[in-house]
Amino acid sequence: VQLQASGGGLVQAGGSLRLSCAASGRTFRTMAWFRQAAGKEREFVARLIWSSGSVYYADSVKGRFNISGANANNTVHLQMNALKPEDTAIYYCAAQIIVGRYDYWGQGTQVTVSS
Repeated sequence: VQLQASGGGLVQAGGSLRLSCAASGRTFRTMAWFRQAAGKEREFVARLIWSSGSVYYADSVKGRFNISGANANNTVHLQMNALKPEDTAIYYCAAQIIVGRYDYWGQGTQVTVSS
């Protein structure tokens, strides 16, 4: 099983970036994005439950970020708009088989938002 994240980069405040995560090896119940800023703990950003299409967001990104995906090819995207310097972090995609834990993690992609 492998999760391959891509799409990070450097953008000015107010700009947009789109992250992608391709999962291979098996299917999952849920795919999600987390992030970890320097000196801080990893935090939840957004998740997509394949069976229902339900999506959930952290309050800090609600209204600015959008998670979407294609179940057929196990790919999930995170469209990030109106980016703020505080969104700067390494973003990780994660996949869940059983409710309660994330079983697989991608390698992380750096997002830097300049003021």
